[in-house]
Amino acid sequence: MNHTPCVALGLTLLSQPLLAADGGFFEDSKATLSARNYYFSRDFSDIVGANKQSKAEEWAQGFILDFKSGYTPGTVGFGVDALGLLGIKLDSSPDRANTGLLPVHGDGRAADEYSRLAPTFKARLSKTELRVGELQPNLPVLTFSDIRLLPPTYQGASLSSSDIDGLTVQAGHLKSTHLRNEGGDGKMNAMLGHVPMRQAQSDAFNYVGGDYAFNANQSSVSLWYGQLEDIYEQGFVGLKHSKPVGDWVLSANLGYFTAREDGDALLGNIDNQAFFSMFTARHGGHSFHAGYQGIYGDSAFPRVFANISPLGNEVPTYEFAYTDERSYQVRYDYNFAAMGVPGLTATVRYITGNNVDTGLGYEGRDRERDLDIGYAVQSGMLKGLGIRVRNAMARSNYRSDIDENRLTLVYTWQLF
Repeated sequence: MNHTPCVALGLTLLSQPLLAADGGFFEDSKATLSARNYYFSRDFSDIVGANKQSKAEEWAQGFILDFKSGYTPGTVGFGVDALGLLGIKLDSSPDRANTGLLPVHGDGRAADEYSRLAPTFKARLSKTELRVGELQPNLPVLTFSDIRLLPPTYQGASLSSSDIDGLTVQAGHLKSTHLRNEGGDGKMNAMLGHVPMRQAQSDAFNYVGGDYAFNANQSSVSLWYGQLEDIYEQGFVGLKHSKPVGDWVLSANLGYFTAREDGDALLGNIDNQAFFSMFTARHGGHSFHAGYQGIYGDSAFPRVFANISPLGNEVPTYEFAYTDERSYQVRYDYNFAAMGVPGLTATVRYITGNNVDTGLGYEGRDRERDLDIGYAVQSGMLKGLGIRVRNAMARSNYRSDIDENRLTLVYTWQLF
């Protein structure tokens, strides 16, 4: 008996749902490749601490491949994302290493290259999504900090839902981290203020929280909880509000953190509360900002190493988050699109802090001035190219003074 027609019919029936699934999976897929050229120079003109290295200066080339699939059809859709990272040393030496751009070997020399390729599996039901694998959460209790050559990532599982209009709820469990200048992954450390606490490690960071937008999305409230297991637990409540007033837009961003030790208390007792506020007035291309930040309790502000935080006065050079510190910020931004030059922006910022409990018998003080200029090419052959220059001057009587320069060139291709 000839079974060929039956086999062909069976293959046809089997292929139809598979093809439909593949169509949704591939049709909505997209991928970008970013080339990031990064020069970083940090001079320590007044060394304070165990490391007497007077300068950190390196130049490196990074590549970031970001693939995001669509979802298979059906009530529950499935997909997979992938992140590929490659960093290449262009210039470094043992007396200028440790900028955070490149890994450093035991002999003090920076690695010639480092890389990572990691997938994330995802499933979606309505507006609820489960992700397992390589994650880049951006939360008040764990802020994403892509401020070097390559971005950091975490490994674990996350769940997010926005099925209720205006409300986004998230929860997750992270078991390890890939640092911004490493190819592998490992346990998580904490920072207290600006000081890394490498003597204690955790293999679990848990979080849950949500943001609710209302008043036609002009206002939002946030409530979050984060736990670096056996080290600290932290709560956050935040409020954002903006309102047009004539030709101006006025906005406020307020937040309050509270933290204490958790479980085995590997870093001992932690007692911290932190309040920040930022008020902004925008008119045309002009943005004026003023902020206050206060650190309270017996401990500095805790966070996962080596992340930044959403504190209003924290910048990539100084954090203004040490024990009992009070700090004030004024900032001005200008968008040159208002003058007919779209893509060109500039920022100047000044922050001053005092009342720091240094533990050395005197009040700590610090200050910082930042200047950032950025330009994104809008059209032509170089569309997709971005250039950013940053100059910072930071001074303190209890930690190292810093003079810093950064030059970043990023070109992004939309592969499909």
